[in-house]
Amino acid sequence: MSTFIVDSNFFIQSHRVTYPLDVATTFWEKVKKLFNEGKVISIDKVKDEIFNNDDELKRWIEINLANEHFKTTETQEVVNKYTEVVNWANSKSNHYVLNAINEFLQFEKADAWLIAYAIAINEGCQIVTQEKSEPNRKSKIKIPDVCNDFNIRYKNIIEMFRELGEKF
Repeated sequence: MSTFIVDSNFFIQSHRVTYPLDVATTFWEKVKKLFNEGKVISIDKVKDEIFNNDDELKRWIEINLANEHFKTTETQEVVNKYTEVVNWANSKSNHYVLNAINEFLQFEKADAWLIAYAIAINEGCQIVTQEKSEPNRKSKIKIPDVCNDFNIRYKNIIEMFRELGEKF
């Protein structure tokens, strides 16, 4: 079975738009369960992005998810794969505008690290993101488009729940 690696927008968009913490409590209980079972993980850079805001989502994660649910990107293997992702992004300068590449490669942002982590663990993992592929877009690099070039599978939240056979 695949391990699902969730992007920042898995948490942020769910909390702010689709599944507010105070209304969709069974969604968040299911998220906690899936993390505890090891079916869903994330990375330290995602947690850092979320923790930039002192809000209800940050408090929920502090209470409900352990540090080990957010895997470190500070391993030699992940850093080596991050270099590959950087090289990939820079090779796309004939397609993406410079600001799009710079935004994608911001060291503290999770997107490029998420890709690098998925390549490094290479265990049939899938990235979970609410981003949609936009291969013709020049102003922003979307995670699904990078996944396509690196042969990484990706899903949105509902597709992940369906594949896992989970309901909430």
